[in-house]
Amino acid sequence: MTSQTTIDTTGPGDKAPAAPPPGPAPAASGLRGHPWFTLITVAVGVMMVALDGTIVAIANPAIQKDLGATFAQVQWITNGYFLALAVSLITAGKLGDRFGHRQTFLIGVVGFAAASGAIGLSDSIALVVTFRVFQGLFGALLMPAALGLLRATFPAEKLNMAIGIWGMVIGASTAGGPILGGVLVEHVNWQSVFFINVPVGILALVLGGLILLDHRADNAPRSFDILGIVLLSGAMFCLVWALIKAPAWGWGDGKTWAFVVGSAVLFAAFAFWEAKVKEPLVPLGLFRSVALSAGVVLMVLMAIAFMGGLFFVTFYLQNVHGMSPIDAGLHLLPLTGMMIVGSPLAGVLITKLGPRIPLAGGMAAVAIAMYGMSTLETDTGSGIMSVWFALLGLGLAPVMVGATEVIVGNAPMELSGVAGGLQQAAMQIGGSLGTAVLGAVMASKVDSDLPGNWKAAGLPPLTPAQLDQASEAVQVGVAPVAEGTPEAIVAKITGVAHDTFISGMSLASLVAAVVAVVAVFVAFLTKRGENAEAGAGAAHI
Repeated sequence: MTSQTTIDTTGPGDKAPAAPPPGPAPAASGLRGHPWFTLITVAVGVMMVALDGTIVAIANPAIQKDLGATFAQVQWITNGYFLALAVSLITAGKLGDRFGHRQTFLIGVVGFAAASGAIGLSDSIALVVTFRVFQGLFGALLMPAALGLLRATFPAEKLNMAIGIWGMVIGASTAGGPILGGVLVEHVNWQSVFFINVPVGILALVLGGLILLDHRADNAPRSFDILGIVLLSGAMFCLVWALIKAPAWGWGDGKTWAFVVGSAVLFAAFAFWEAKVKEPLVPLGLFRSVALSAGVVLMVLMAIAFMGGLFFVTFYLQNVHGMSPIDAGLHLLPLTGMMIVGSPLAGVLITKLGPRIPLAGGMAAVAIAMYGMSTLETDTGSGIMSVWFALLGLGLAPVMVGATEVIVGNAPMELSGVAGGLQQAAMQIGGSLGTAVLGAVMASKVDSDLPGNWKAAGLPPLTPAQLDQASEAVQVGVAPVAEGTPEAIVAKITGVAHDTFISGMSLASLVAAVVAVVAVFVAFLTKRGENAEAGAGAAHI
C-alpha cells in the first residue's frame, strides 16, 4: 500500500519532525466537526462500552438466579462479550479507515444500544449470551472509531489533552461500574443494568448526527484483506480462549497448549501473508516504528499489572473485609478520582515534556502501588488502602494517555483506525493475561500454603477432594465452611482462609509490581507521535 506519510524506522527520540497531512481535512462548520464537541460525543459512546466491562459483573448473580443458569453459563456472559470484543477490534478499526470513522462510530453506537435493550428483554441465558456477543462486536466498532475521530479532529498540540479526557471517561466508567451496577440491581432489577445503555445510546446517536464530521485520508484503503482478517481473528480467538480456559484446564494441560501453539501458528501465517498482500489488514511497516511497538507493549504490561492486580482487590474488599459491592466500589473511589483528575493533567504534561518521563514515572508509581498492595493484611484500614489505590490511579493516568497517543500518533492518518484497534486489543489481551497469569500465581500459592495452614490451626484433616474444593474457595477469599459447623471452628477456618488468600494476593501483587518495573524501561523507548499533525490542520478550536 502506498502511503504519503512516512513511517518512522529510527530509534526513539522525543522531537518529531512536522509531517505533511495526507490530504486536506474537511472543514468544520459551527457545531459539526468542532473538536471539543466531537470529544463530548465520542465520550458518551465510549462510556457505554467501558461501563459494561464492569457493571455486568454485579448483575451476574441476579441473572443466574432469575434465569436458572449454571455457573459455567453465567461465565459466558463475560467471556462471550470479551471474546467478541478482543477478536474484532483491529478489523473494526480497519473498517473505520475504509468507510469513515463517523459512520463506523454511529453504527457501533446503535448496535451496542440495541443489543443492550435485547439483553434486558431476554428470558433465557442463551439469549443473554448471544446478545452479549453482539455487544462485543458493536463495541469493537465503536472504540477504535472514537480514537480515529479524535486523531482526525484535534491538532497535535491539543491531542494529548483530548486523549486525557477520553482516558478519564474510560477510567471513571470502568471503576464506577460496580457502584452503579450495585445500586441498579439492588433497587431496580438486573435488566436495568442493560436498559440504561438505551437512552445513553440515543443521546450519542443524536449528538453524533449533529456534530461528528467524517474524516478520511486520501490514501485510505480501498479493498479488504479477507484472508488477513480470518487469520488474525483465528489467532486472537485461540490466544484469548487459551487464557480464558487455562484456569479451569490448568496451564500444563494439553488443550491449553494446543490453543497457545495454534495461536502462534496463525499469527506467523498472518505475518507471512501481510508481507505479501497489496493492501494488508495491518501493514507490518507499522512495527518498524520503535515508538509505536513500545507503546503496544507498554499497554499490554500496564493492563497485566492493573487488571490482574485489581481482580483480587475486589475479592479482598468483599470477601475478606465483608463489604457489599457498593461499599467496595466506594472504597475504590480514590483510584477513580486520581484517574479523573490525573488524565487531563497527564495530557498537558505529555504535551510539554513528551511521553517518556511521564510514562516511566507513571509505571514507577504503579509498581510502588502494587508493592504497597502486597502489604495489605486482613485488618488493614481504609486509610492505608486509599493511599495505595490513589497512587495506582495517579500512575495509570499518564500511561493510559501517553501510550494511546504514542500508538495512534505514530501511525499514518490512513491507519488511525487500525492503530486504535491495536491500542484497545493490547489492553484487552493484557487484562486477560493479567487475570490468567496472576490467577495462576494465586492458585499455586494457595495450593502450597493451605494444607500447612489448615494443619497448623488444628482443624480436622481434609480428603484430597475436600482440599481441592477448599482451595478453590480460598482463591477468592471465601472461607470453606460447611453448614452446621460450630462457631469456634468457623472462626478458625475463616482465619486460615483469609490468611492464605492474603499470602496469595501478596505474591500476585509483587509479580504485578515486577511487570510494572519492566514497563518503566519500555517507556523510555517511546516518543511523540510523528504523524499527529495529519488531518487536523483544518480543525476549528
